[in-house]
Amino acid sequence: MSTELVLALAFALDVTLSEPPAALHPVVWIGRAIAPLKRQRPRAPAVDFALGGVYTLALTSGCALLALFVLLHAGRAGAFMLEVFLLWSCFALKGLYRAGEGMRRALAASDLPAAREALLSLCSRDPSALSSTELAGATIESLSENASDSVVAPLFYYVLFGVPGALFYRAANTLDAMVGYHGRYEYLGKLAARLDDLLNLIPARLTALLLGLAGALLRMPAARGARIAWRDHARTESPNAGWPMAMAAGLLGVQLDKRDAYVLGAELATPDDRALHGMLRLLGVTGVLAFALAVLAAWVRRG
Repeated sequence: MSTELVLALAFALDVTLSEPPAALHPVVWIGRAIAPLKRQRPRAPAVDFALGGVYTLALTSGCALLALFVLLHAGRAGAFMLEVFLLWSCFALKGLYRAGEGMRRALAASDLPAAREALLSLCSRDPSALSSTELAGATIESLSENASDSVVAPLFYYVLFGVPGALFYRAANTLDAMVGYHGRYEYLGKLAARLDDLLNLIPARLTALLLGLAGALLRMPAARGARIAWRDHARTESPNAGWPMAMAAGLLGVQLDKRDAYVLGAELATPDDRALHGMLRLLGVTGVLAFALAVLAAWVRRG
C-alpha cells in the first residue's frame, strides 16, 4: 500500500477521532517509559549526563527498531493497518485545536480559573498567576510551536524514514518535554534537549513557512509575519521555537511576551480571545497544508 494512502487514512482518523485512547497510545507508553528516569535523584552532572544520554539513545533507537521489527513481521495487511495506527499516534492536530478552542471559550467568557486549567493541557508553564492576556499569549505560543512538534515534524520524519523515523522523533520530543529543561533534570535531559533541537532544525523553519502561506491564504499580513519572524526568531532560548512563534505573532498582529524570557512582536497589540480565534484558523490551514505537502513529497519520492 502507498505512503500517500497511509497519510490520508491517518489524517482522516485524526480529524474524526482525534488521538488514540491513552491505553493504546504509543506516545503515552513512551511517556511511561521515561517515568523511571524522572524518579532518579540528582547526582554529579557528569553522571546524570551519562545516564540521561544512555537512556535517550536507548529509548529513541529502541522505539524505531521495535516499530521496524513489528512492521517487517506483521504481514502485508497487518503492516499496513499498523503503519496507519502508529502514524496517527505520532501527531495531534485535532487535539491541539480542541485545547486551543477550550482556552478561547474560557477567555471569551472571562472565566480565568477555567482558562488557567485549560493551559495545563497545552504547556508546562505555571498558569496560576497569569492574566488573561498572558494566557492568550501562552496559548498562541504553544499552538504555533506544537504545529511543528506535533504535526509538521512527525510528518517530515515519516516521509523520510517511515514510521520508525516518526517514532524516533516522537520519543526524542517527549523526552525533551519531560526532562529537557533547566532545574532538577537539567543534566539528565541535556542530550535529549540537544537531540530535539537538532531534529527540529528543518521542521520548525518549514512550519514557519507553512504558517506564512496559511496566513496569506487567510488574507493575514504575511509580509509582517515574515518580517517579525526574521527579526525576532532568535529571542527565544530554543533555536527553533522562535520561528513559528514569531511568524504567528506577526500574522496575528499580537505581542507574545513570556515573563523574564522573551518578547516577540514588541510593537504589536496584546493578545486576546479574538487573536486566539485567528490562531486556530491558522493552525487548521497549516495542518492541511502540512499533510498536502507530505503527500506530495511521498508521491515524488515514490515516482
